Amino acid sequence: MINTAKENRNLTIIGILSVAIPLVVAMLLFMPSKLDIGETWISFLPHLNGVLNAATSLTLVAGLIFIKRKKISYHRVAMLSSFVLGSIFLISYVIYHASAASTVFGDVNGNGLLEEAEAAQITTLRMVYLVILVTHIILAAIVVPFVLLALYYALTNKFVQHREIVKFAYPIWLYVSVTGVLVYLMISQYY
Repeated sequence: MINTAKENRNLTIIGILSVAIPLVVAMLLFMPSKLDIGETWISFLPHLNGVLNAATSLTLVAGLIFIKRKKISYHRVAMLSSFVLGSIFLISYVIYHASAASTVFGDVNGNGLLEEAEAAQITTLRMVYLVILVTHIILAAIVVPFVLLALYYALTNKFVQHREIVKFAYPIWLYVSVTGVLVYLMISQYY
């Protein structure tokens, strides 16, 4: 089937977003100074992000159950809910990391540094945390175009393409949302 100009434009937008979203997130994580938007009100955002990741995980699993049972309308609602929850998470995550210093796993005294004594207490657990965190971050960046394409194909009734892309998108997205919850549970004691 030949792509129309509208489809080419939509696929170009998906491509741009697929590059821009991870780049913006990376820039915010590594920018030398943070935005001053009032640290008090943003302190709840990591907790909100944990809830959003958990809810996304649940709606993703519900979406799979619904499609396996051929309940298309429920599947659509569950997956659109996953997308909306993931989008809200991304906005919240960007706001938080643009304005707050990153929390250091194991930083018991909250000074932003992992001191030698603190590190000695959590060696194995810190390695587990870092492996989960790094795979979570890498796959979160990789999944963006897959999720956008899966959504686009579903909304444009291109279900053959939708099913093909979902073979990759779904397990990665589920892993990212579940590990997001794990990362939150592991780091939340240091907020």
